[in-house]
Amino acid sequence: MVMISDASMEVTEEKNKYSIIVPTYNERLNIALIIYLIFKHLSNVNFEVIVVDDGSPDGTQDIVEQLQQVYGEDRILLRARPKKLGLGTAYMHGLKHASGNFVVIMDADLSHHPKYLPSFIRRQMETGASIVTGTRYVKGGGVHGWNLMRKLTSRGANVLAHTLLWPGVSDLTGSFRLYRKSVLEDVISSCVSKGYVFQMEMIVRASRKGYHIEEVPITFVDRVYGSSKLGGSEIVEYLKGLVYLLVTT
Repeated sequence: MVMISDASMEVTEEKNKYSIIVPTYNERLNIALIIYLIFKHLSNVNFEVIVVDDGSPDGTQDIVEQLQQVYGEDRILLRARPKKLGLGTAYMHGLKHASGNFVVIMDADLSHHPKYLPSFIRRQMETGASIVTGTRYVKGGGVHGWNLMRKLTSRGANVLAHTLLWPGVSDLTGSFRLYRKSVLEDVISSCVSKGYVFQMEMIVRASRKGYHIEEVPITFVDRVYGSSKLGGSEIVEYLKGLVYLLVTT
């Protein structure tokens, strides 16, 4: 394997820009902390945070506007939408405003800790990967804060998808990823899913297109503040999406 020195990686980081897309809905209690942690762990990286808020009634946008006064409107971009329009379209909306040559997608609820971002960037530079995805299902990865039933449900969903689709990655339903912007634009244009199954469709289609995908182990932490948006309707959509991908990929 080709080794890259820390000095050369620092030079490369300076040339690259990372657009971090964070979709939000009622994340007033989380957004300030996630922004602080992003700035803390990427202190030597050129990046912007694009918050795509779907009309949160809890004042999330007010908090983001205050954060813009602290960090700068060029570092934190608020690109709001009038109502909940789906996770997939939130990423598409954020991508339109991304000025970086790399794009990170992550959740705002602190389940995706920004401390892993340097590892994503380092793995991409070491391997030249088109996509780096966080995974709970390899050595060093895991889940914290879930009960047994939710762990079984998530694991079962991944096993089922692997059995049917053979995607070449260990964590299909994860949503903490780093993309080359051009790759994300290509993959996202071929996706039809709008909800939580969007993540699975993205990585399956990327694999089918032959893009180089690398994985970084992460520990997924269940949200501390607020309530989960995952419900029975999302599970039904997941199963429908699985069948769709089986037929079309």
